[in-house]
Amino acid sequence: MAHAYTPGLRVSAKTNLRKTRRLPLTGDVVVEVGDIVSADDIIARTELPGNVTPLNIVNQLGIVAEDAPHCMTKEIGEKVEFNEVIAESSSFFGLFKSTAKAPVDGTLESVSEVTGQVIIRQDPVPVELRAYVDGKVGEILEKEGVVLETNCSFIQGIFGIGGESSGEIQVVTESESEPLQPTLLDESHAEKIVVGGNLLTLDAIEKAQELGVKGLVAGGIHDTDLKEILGYDIGVAITGSEDIGLAIVVTEGFGEISMAERTFKLLKENEGRKASINGATQIRAGVIRPEVIIPSDADEDAPVEATPDVVAGGMSAGTLIRAIREPYFGQIGEVTKLPAELVALPTEAKVRILKAKFSDGEEVIIPRANVEIIEED
Repeated sequence: MAHAYTPGLRVSAKTNLRKTRRLPLTGDVVVEVGDIVSADDIIARTELPGNVTPLNIVNQLGIVAEDAPHCMTKEIGEKVEFNEVIAESSSFFGLFKSTAKAPVDGTLESVSEVTGQVIIRQDPVPVELRAYVDGKVGEILEKEGVVLETNCSFIQGIFGIGGESSGEIQVVTESESEPLQPTLLDESHAEKIVVGGNLLTLDAIEKAQELGVKGLVAGGIHDTDLKEILGYDIGVAITGSEDIGLAIVVTEGFGEISMAERTFKLLKENEGRKASINGATQIRAGVIRPEVIIPSDADEDAPVEATPDVVAGGMSAGTLIRAIREPYFGQIGEVTKLPAELVALPTEAKVRILKAKFSDGEEVIIPRANVEIIEED
């Protein structure tokens, strides 16, 4: 068998990245093809429909449903304010009056003769889509968004939390094997993307939050620390919406795992440069990887090959891989052989395997489904 195909992490010193940016609903794109944008620039806008608030005026006014439209003091489509009278009724020849008031600000959307329900639509919520990365507008997706192109260094992690952010890269450890301790952080790291080597500790995350750090990148993290930060266990759903004040990207796995030497070196070489970071992760259908994108200077030579948003590659002898399941979880090695025949596991399942040699010289047999490629340019 010549190749095996499996999704992998990309670590690229120089590539051309195409990043699709879409609005949640159709709206207006405010840039044009060829425009140069920075990470914080607004590239598209839309409005999310406001929440709907029902009001039962039949009960409040003591009327029958079919009389509801005739009791309204506001027309459909008219603006209403909180606590403003929107309907009233009178009884006993006008001696007694009952009123119904708006529970929220909004617009009167409908009045039902069947149920007596009044529907008030709250004001729409404006949404502004930012570029997220420095680059050039390569394509316009009409009323939806854009495709941005940027020459950059590109690093994918194995897991992350927190949403999109940007800041300067600051490496605080001497090597890829040194943990990111809170003592390494101070006020100078505010608004920065801080890089460590080995374990990202709970104390370091909490101190980074206090200092206003934009992002943290390290080799490993304890799952118990994640639960402590979030207040709940991470499930199989997509991450990235956590409101923790920063983004976290773990490049290797859970536990005390040193960052890959090449990844650490690449981040160190780009120290002081502006980068974009996103902790969003999805490990099932529609894989999404956390990432660090470091745009190149405009005058630097463009790379030859383009990198799409999602990459899959071929695996062969010599391919650099990472084990993603026990007993070798997080270890990095090189494929030495790809036998074609199926091999029976202790569970009696028959699978295709590979032989790999880890950095300590140990050669092991691993099911192909238990590894992912570390893609290099």
